Amino acid sequence: MTVEAAPLPQAGRLRSFVDFYATTMRTAVATQFQYRAANYFYMLGMVAEPVIYLVVWSAIARSNGGNVNGITAEGFAAYYIVWTLVRNMNIVFGAPFWEWRIREGQFSGQLLRPMHPIHFDIAYFAGWKFVVIILWIPIAVGLSLVFHPALSPSALEIAVFLVAIWGAYLLRTAVQETIGMLNFWTTRGAAVFDLYMASELLLSGRLVPLKLMPEWVQTLANFLPFKWTFGFPIESLVGNMSTQSLLLGLAAQALWIVGSFVVFRFAFRFAVRHYSAVGG
Repeated sequence: MTVEAAPLPQAGRLRSFVDFYATTMRTAVATQFQYRAANYFYMLGMVAEPVIYLVVWSAIARSNGGNVNGITAEGFAAYYIVWTLVRNMNIVFGAPFWEWRIREGQFSGQLLRPMHPIHFDIAYFAGWKFVVIILWIPIAVGLSLVFHPALSPSALEIAVFLVAIWGAYLLRTAVQETIGMLNFWTTRGAAVFDLYMASELLLSGRLVPLKLMPEWVQTLANFLPFKWTFGFPIESLVGNMSTQSLLLGLAAQALWIVGSFVVFRFAFRFAVRHYSAVGG
């Protein structure tokens, strides 16, 4: 006679899910604070990129009569200082690391756990973000003292920004994890990964504010996920967007998040079947 364990009630499953996220996030916070010096040097290295953009565009603005397409030097300062936080919030478990996870046998062990591997990725990196935010504050203060950003957001803009940066984190996680499924079929996915990164750099507002791009590029960006991971969160705080634009932006971001996780779910199912088929 076969005895089957009774399924957990819905409340029990939800409690287990919440406990898993809370425990994983606490572990991430404790671990990353152990390496706070390394984290700080890592963040300082990443700050070099926006500072270069900031210095260049500020100089162009001043030499162009004080602004470029309506963005002043102080406006560029606000954009790129907020950029530093959004960029750090957008650090996720990258697509190429799925190859390492498979090669090192990490994935086989994770399949034995009751929780889907993506939940660990989301929870651990989310916990890391709290450390990142704390370490970012003095960097932002220092940059503000040097570059004098024009930043006076309303309460609504602050609220939308706080939602949007976490939405950007979830969206970029879903997209990167989906692309990472390519590693189940090939160990040479670098070309696809590089194409994704190049597209993100040009179409997200990461390299330059999308306002400075040609009209057709701005239109194209509206229909791709990249803008909703960088440009929209930044603009929601510094761009003086209308209430309608802010809410529509959140709606578009939410649609991309849901759609991307649905695509990942199907891609993961096919990937696991292939992984099993080759004796993983």
